[in-house]
Amino acid sequence: MKRVLSFWLLVLMVLAPLGAQTNSRIKQLQSRQGQLKKQIEETQTLLNTTKKDVGSQLNNLNALSGQIAERRKYIDTLSNDVAQIDAEMSSVEKQLVGMQEDVLVKKDNYIASLRYLQRHGSIQQRLMFIFSADNLSQLLRRLRYVREYAIFQQRQGEELMERQMQVAAKRAELEEVRDSKTEVLQLLETEREQLVKQEQDQRSLVKELQKKQRGLQDEINRKRKEANQLNAQIDKLVAAEIEKAAKEAAAREAAAKKTQEAKASASKTAKTTSYKNATSKATTSKSEPTYTANNSETALSSSFEQNRGKLPVPITTSYIVVSRFGQYNVEGMKNVTLDNKGIDIQGKPGAKARSVFNGKVAAIFELNGLFNVLVRHGQYISVYCNLTSTSVKQGDDVTTRQELGTVFTDTANDNRTVLHFQLRKERDKLNPERWLKL
Repeated sequence: MKRVLSFWLLVLMVLAPLGAQTNSRIKQLQSRQGQLKKQIEETQTLLNTTKKDVGSQLNNLNALSGQIAERRKYIDTLSNDVAQIDAEMSSVEKQLVGMQEDVLVKKDNYIASLRYLQRHGSIQQRLMFIFSADNLSQLLRRLRYVREYAIFQQRQGEELMERQMQVAAKRAELEEVRDSKTEVLQLLETEREQLVKQEQDQRSLVKELQKKQRGLQDEINRKRKEANQLNAQIDKLVAAEIEKAAKEAAAREAAAKKTQEAKASASKTAKTTSYKNATSKATTSKSEPTYTANNSETALSSSFEQNRGKLPVPITTSYIVVSRFGQYNVEGMKNVTLDNKGIDIQGKPGAKARSVFNGKVAAIFELNGLFNVLVRHGQYISVYCNLTSTSVKQGDDVTTRQELGTVFTDTANDNRTVLHFQLRKERDKLNPERWLKL
């Protein structure tokens, strides 16, 4: 009885890992698909502008373009998943063929051993084989051979049964992979149909805007003027922050130098070298201050850099990126160019801006009745604009994902809720999409 229980325990231990890797991979793909699908469905509700004025239609075009970009990304993900599932199916099929061949070999061997046992398996024949030995040593060897052959035959039967069960499990695994592929292909077809419909809507909206070219250009100019005011204020505060950091660094250096001079021997050579270094650094500081971090800030900057592409999205609700970084033409429009120093993220009413990383609130300023927050992360500065209120103050330490304030909701424009987000390294403007986990 114990031998039977041990056998089945062994079989379960062998079968448990079978398909575990494949099933885990399929579940990972399904989880990622589910997350992207949820994001698509939630952002669909943001496409609700019904007004016919140029500003509203332009905003809706941006939102629609952002949703199309999200859907294309989702379709690319599904296509990649199909390719991975195909590779997994091929691997499982090869394993199944090898296992089936192994089963045939084991079955042939087992049948051969049964036939041999049938011919020489009676107790009388075994006893005759054992006692016909010429001496005691040969008798013992024959006795051991008979016993080991019986054990060998039992193992052959157990291995054959075990391998057959493995084949059955592998077949079930293959069917599961095939079912997953069918589901993904159906989902892929549905998303492609939705994409075609959205692209048609996009073209219709572009035609509407093309009829209002003058009004569109006025709206673009108005947005550009507001953006220039905002960026000028941000540039000013960033420059002030860099200058402040340079002065703090100079003060630290002066204090360190004073301590060193008090301890060091008064050497003319040392004094001359120290004077030259101080003169050189002072000249550099006067021309254009650069950010000089202390040890803790250097560590923070390094940690920030290590999280490139992993930073959380700076808004708490589902979202669409409606305006991307840099200079680009509006989708489908000629001579309509936008220049964005960051990205615009549309969320749902009540959305909060949240810090993308640990840092310190460097500045808060108000422009056109709305608040804007700058958070310093060592050499890096993240900027959160278009807030109706803030929940932090200048000098506060903040943590990753900590809420900074409430994003403005334009009730006169279908509750449009847009966070403008920028990322800088000293004076350099960075593309946030390369840093955030969008």
